[in-house]
Parts: sequence; C-alpha cells; structure tokens
Amino acid sequence: MTASQAFVVSGESAEVVALPAGGAFTLLADASDTAGALGANRLTLGPGRDGAKLHYHVRSTELFYVLDGALDFLLGEERVTLTKGGLVVVPPRLPHAFGAAPGTDADLLAVLTPGVERYGYFRQLGRIQHGLESFDSLLPEQERYDVHFVDGSGGRPPRSFR
Repeated sequence: MTASQAFVVSGESAEVVALPAGGAFTLLADASDTAGALGANRLTLGPGRDGAKLHYHVRSTELFYVLDGALDFLLGEERVTLTKGGLVVVPPRLPHAFGAAPGTDADLLAVLTPGVERYGYFRQLGRIQHGLESFDSLLPEQERYDVHFVDGSGGRPPRSFR
C-alpha cells in the first residue's frame, strides 16, 4: 500500500490458520500490507474456547468488534461480556484476555494500530493449538510481535477470571 493506493484482500484469497473445534484465524492485513498503519484479522472460536491468554501490547492499541456470538473479556481488572455488535478498544499496556462465552461461538474482527508484523504469530498460535509446538515457544518472540504475557499469570486463559 502506498499513499495513493488502497490495499484490498478478497475473502477467498485471505490465508486461514485452522484452530481446534472449528475455529480459525483469517489473516486480512499485516503491517507490511498497510505501510505500518494497522494489522487486521478475523478470529472465530468454537463454544467456550479461549481466544488469548492475559497479555498486553506496548506499542499498539487493539480494537475488537464482535461480528457474531459472545465474548468474555478481562480488561485490566474489569470483566465484560460483549455480544454481536459490541466493540472494545484496548489501549497500550492494559492487560487483557478473551474467549468465547460458555456454550457460545464467537466471531470477531481484531485490528491492531499501528500495525506490527504478526502473521507469524498467528501461524505459531495455530501450531500451538494443534499441539505441534509448546506455548513456551512464543516467549522469546514477545518483543517482535508486541505481545507481552503478564508475569505471574502463568499464561492463564480467560476462564481463570470467572
């Protein structure tokens, strides 16, 4: 993308990283696609599935828009459930975690701005979810992907905040 050119990705050309229980990351835009302006992906989660362990971003703000279903969020100390049409914007350094609400699928759009090259992160998460790599393989990559797991959380998934 340049200042005079739009970035366009068709739904059928987007890379899909499969997750267990019918979930998936659909990789829509990486920082290199948008001249660093943003990164965007769609995440679908099966009923009650975890989305992200407790983490924060140092450089970026993250926006979540719920396309369908319901998502439980931990935003700092606040617990929030959002349903279709709900939006949350997480500022830099605010620890957050999320997952599909119990018994409910979730479909969300996530946008990170400014953008960070994160396609490799989502591919690695897919391998972790399928048991092909350990979660600890992400720890050396925290600075690269601007995903910093909260010390002392043990990488607890969002279910631990209920």
